[in-house]
Amino acid sequence: MRPKKKLGQHFLIDAGIIEKTIASARFQPSDIVLEIGPGQGALTLPLSKTVSHVVAVEKDIRLTDLLQKKLSNLGISNVTLVNHDILTFDFNGIKPRPSGKIQIIGNIPYNISSPLLEKVIRNRKVVARAILMFQLEVARRLTSAPCTKAYGAMTLLVQYYARSTCLLAVSRSAFYPVPKVDSMIVEIDLERPYPNQGVHDDHFRRVVRGAFAHRRKTIVNSMKGFLPSWTPDMLMDGMKACGIDPKRRAETLNMDEFLRLATALAIDKRETE
Repeated sequence: MRPKKKLGQHFLIDAGIIEKTIASARFQPSDIVLEIGPGQGALTLPLSKTVSHVVAVEKDIRLTDLLQKKLSNLGISNVTLVNHDILTFDFNGIKPRPSGKIQIIGNIPYNISSPLLEKVIRNRKVVARAILMFQLEVARRLTSAPCTKAYGAMTLLVQYYARSTCLLAVSRSAFYPVPKVDSMIVEIDLERPYPNQGVHDDHFRRVVRGAFAHRRKTIVNSMKGFLPSWTPDMLMDGMKACGIDPKRRAETLNMDEFLRLATALAIDKRETE
């Protein structure tokens, strides 16, 4: 079947990588797993033998029909296929209804990496872990440390809510058609958030995005004008209270420094309660 470029389709065809991917996920036999973009079933079919149930969400109706025929021919009954866009799919509507949180696995189209990550984080009350394959550049962003090129807003926003761990490097040759870049399988463990919590979610996001709005500028200049409520004096006072030099750049601040700054710059102190 011809892959659709506009859907970012690259089918995983390396049997060794498929086996290692499932092994690295460490799913339990009782798990209900949401698979994102099952494609032609490279992961779906072997995964169905290791877990209780697979809910596979596929946007391309051609692939949904093809995979349904495969499942029927093989007599596999613990896979539910859903023809839907994962970005608008309701995680709370998964059937069969799991007794606990769901697990997620998927080979993610490069063009939806950021919105999908945000959706997974928003649904952390029903999602325990996500085992996702990203292009290598995105994987590095998710797991990077301060003072590195890959460190940015995405790093902090994901690492605040989950622990991100690189599990397996995947060569571009493992796919058809062959993409231009290599990939990496990353575990997003939503049950292991950053230990220091308490800052209002929306406010923390605003501070992080404001700090990285102009990456090459100093943190105070990057944040100026990001929100009308942040006056130059308020920014300077907040950084002084946190012991943060306003001449530093955002990529030099660690998580704890961002959390302190978010608290100091809270527009409404009730947000931090």
